[in-house]
Amino acid sequence: MIKVNVISEEKSWSKKIKKKELLFDKIIKYFPNKFKFLNQKVYLTLLLSNNKKIKILNQKFRKKNKHTDVLSFPFEKKILNKKEFYLGDIIISYNYMNDPKNLTNKEFIEKTAKIFIHGFLHLLGYDHINNNDYKKMQTAEKNIFNKVKKLLN
Repeated sequence: MIKVNVISEEKSWSKKIKKKELLFDKIIKYFPNKFKFLNQKVYLTLLLSNNKKIKILNQKFRKKNKHTDVLSFPFEKKILNKKEFYLGDIIISYNYMNDPKNLTNKEFIEKTAKIFIHGFLHLLGYDHINNNDYKKMQTAEKNIFNKVKKLLN
């Protein structure tokens, strides 16, 4: 079981997603079993932010002086015990999710779900530095999103 602690530091998120915690809990319920951590308690934190704040974090931790759509910070010491552990933190920028500004709420939620999945996979060690890793990550993203789409439609 995965528990997401959702923190929002950008007020605009509430205009698009009314019950944020409920949405991300539902998204995770639609993950394929391979990604659900059955019989374990897994925790992660999701920070719903904006371009200004994510740029500061990107500069501080990745030495890139620009904003981005998502950042993931896997927790170094994942295992608290075999049944319970902390995966890490995901930060998503509202400005990226709301571009273009004429997205419907459904489109906004789909885009947010896709980027949340992307960030989640980074917490699991997936990456896209080389072409082979990119293909593996893209396949996993599509696999998860195809399951999650059932919730969003």
